[in-house]
Amino acid sequence: MIETKKRQENVLSSSMEDYLECIFVLKETKNVVRVCDLTQLMNVKTSSTASALNFLSKTGYVIHERYGCVQLTEQGEKLAKLIYRRHKTLIRFIDEILGVNKKIAAQDACKIEHAISVDTFERLSKFLEFMDEGHHVKWLSDFRQYCNDNQSFKRKTKG
Repeated sequence: MIETKKRQENVLSSSMEDYLECIFVLKETKNVVRVCDLTQLMNVKTSSTASALNFLSKTGYVIHERYGCVQLTEQGEKLAKLIYRRHKTLIRFIDEILGVNKKIAAQDACKIEHAISVDTFERLSKFLEFMDEGHHVKWLSDFRQYCNDNQSFKRKTKG
């Protein structure tokens, strides 16, 4: 059996990773992260956000005092950036390479980002770098044509 590099954040549930990612996004867009903004972005109840922040605070990922703003610790920011990078990379791959619409790509990326191994993510990132260098011209257009051809998706049965 091949061993893969373990993700450092595997102690966190996908929900806790989502909170870290949302805190990071809010910090980047608003500079200040308020509980009400986080609750709204996560589309959850305030009590759920409070519980999550309590857990993330106890585990050293955030600094949060009751009724105060939320800050990522150094450890929290490092992990949040990684989660956000995985999310954006997966959206880009699903949207630009596979040709899935952005809304579905974002939903799928959110699910995959929590399960993808370090090895697979690193390889996917390298693949996108390779594509950025222009090594895709012919086969990518052929793939897009193949996907657009309705006949190519029909299962052919033997007569």
